[in-house]
Amino acid sequence: MPLYKTIAVNAHTFVSIWKVEESFETLSEAIVLTPNCQTRVTGMKSDIHRRGFMAVRHLLQASGYTDHDLYYDDFGKPYLTDGKHISITHSFEFAGIIISDAPVGIDIEKQREKIQTIAHKFVGSEQETILSHTTDTDRIRALTILWGAKEALYKSFATAGISFQQHIHIQPFELNMPFLCGTVHYNEQIEHYDITFMEFENFTCVYALPYAF
Repeated sequence: MPLYKTIAVNAHTFVSIWKVEESFETLSEAIVLTPNCQTRVTGMKSDIHRRGFMAVRHLLQASGYTDHDLYYDDFGKPYLTDGKHISITHSFEFAGIIISDAPVGIDIEKQREKIQTIAHKFVGSEQETILSHTTDTDRIRALTILWGAKEALYKSFATAGISFQQHIHIQPFELNMPFLCGTVHYNEQIEHYDITFMEFENFTCVYALPYAF
């Protein structure tokens, strides 16, 4: 059981990460899916997506839940039936969840060169921070952190119409400091977040909680 990492963020918030090494068939053992989720995973054409989907169910199980404890709202945001908040992510061979009493978000991304070619789609007020990292390697790391942070805030805020560039802003950060601050400013609503990132095996994991939670 490759439970890769668990983090007690605080007394009410926990992160779990799974390294997906098993086959889909092995991951399917001892997991009972809801009819809706069974239909979803059956319709997935990518094997790694199917395996990531099942790895998330193992993370739920390790946290004391089953697939039947998970449901989604009309926006596609997941919730747990006991009232806890949850966010889910999977990327290639890693999957992760964060469970908390407060709205939270998590994202795992593989560090890849191609993120530099799409940076113009999500970098807004953070341009100076990205340019301050002068090597390709550091820029890729910084851009991956930035994308993950914005994705985590997007998942937490979960409101249709939010733009990564216009509405989600990340304060300047350094690669050797794993803590960030971010803000979602949409219509008349402003939410502040504490953000943490970690890097492992050329992947970046970012998770976000409401400020001072």
